[in-house]
Amino acid sequence: MEEPFRGSEAVARGIVTPGRLRGPRFVRLLPDVYVSAAVPVTPVLRARAASIHAGPLGAASAYSAAEILGASCGPWGAPAELVAPRRIRPRPDLLAHQGVPLEPGLCDGVRVTSPRATAWELCRRLDLVDAVVALDALAARRRDRPVFVPVRGTPAPEQRQLSRMTAPCPGFDPADLLVLRSLHPHVRGSARLDRVVALADPRAESPPETRLRLLLVLAGLPVPQVQFPLYDGRSRPWARFDLAYPDALLAIEYDGTHHDDPLDRIRDIRTAALGWQTLRITADGLTRNAGRTVGTVRALLAQRTRLAPR
Repeated sequence: MEEPFRGSEAVARGIVTPGRLRGPRFVRLLPDVYVSAAVPVTPVLRARAASIHAGPLGAASAYSAAEILGASCGPWGAPAELVAPRRIRPRPDLLAHQGVPLEPGLCDGVRVTSPRATAWELCRRLDLVDAVVALDALAARRRDRPVFVPVRGTPAPEQRQLSRMTAPCPGFDPADLLVLRSLHPHVRGSARLDRVVALADPRAESPPETRLRLLLVLAGLPVPQVQFPLYDGRSRPWARFDLAYPDALLAIEYDGTHHDDPLDRIRDIRTAALGWQTLRITADGLTRNAGRTVGTVRALLAQRTRLAPR
């Protein structure tokens, strides 16, 4: 049993006995929600468990919904989160909100709030940087995300099957949150959405890329181009920079902790021949050495802007 399941239903159907359910072969994730002990407990697994615990009229929400929607943007240890019409007692590992889910639907067979509604929930309560990170991730267009199928009430079998497919994700305009605010005025935290929407750019391909962009912008540096392409003689993009200042021919790439791709070094040589300088930033450059990162970019930007051909 690699997926979470209701223990009472499994016992009623004769799949497992109560004694075996309480034994070492299963882990209790939430009240009456279990999973095989052999399955790693990840944010996605906790999110699926939250959806089951929410019941047929509830849904996984906030960071849990983002995980299911393929837009992971929260901390690894974030509590599972759900919204349901009935009252559910919160726990240290579960945030439960009583109410009707906003824009509910199915994604990968799990009942969740829509990408837009999930962003609406997160962006009203997170700090500025985390809110923009969540909005970028949820609004982005992706080719490998599971389909979200709007559903009210009990889903039909064909809707559940469709939700397990993948297709190009259309994304949504970050300004849609301002439309939602007009439909739900005076909701707590909605007044700050103008700033969040203004800073959002769903072209970012990962939360660290968004954090890097915000690190520079909030330090007073110019807004860089996001996913800036270089084209060959046939007008086809052959290189793409995470962030770029084209006037200074300065590219900025975010490299994860274990990122070491020889193809990137080859690309840096090719782009250098065209006059570009590529600055590669690691996770350390976003945290302990954030000030040094800003200072380096500011110095390079000033130097290369002066030297750039007019």
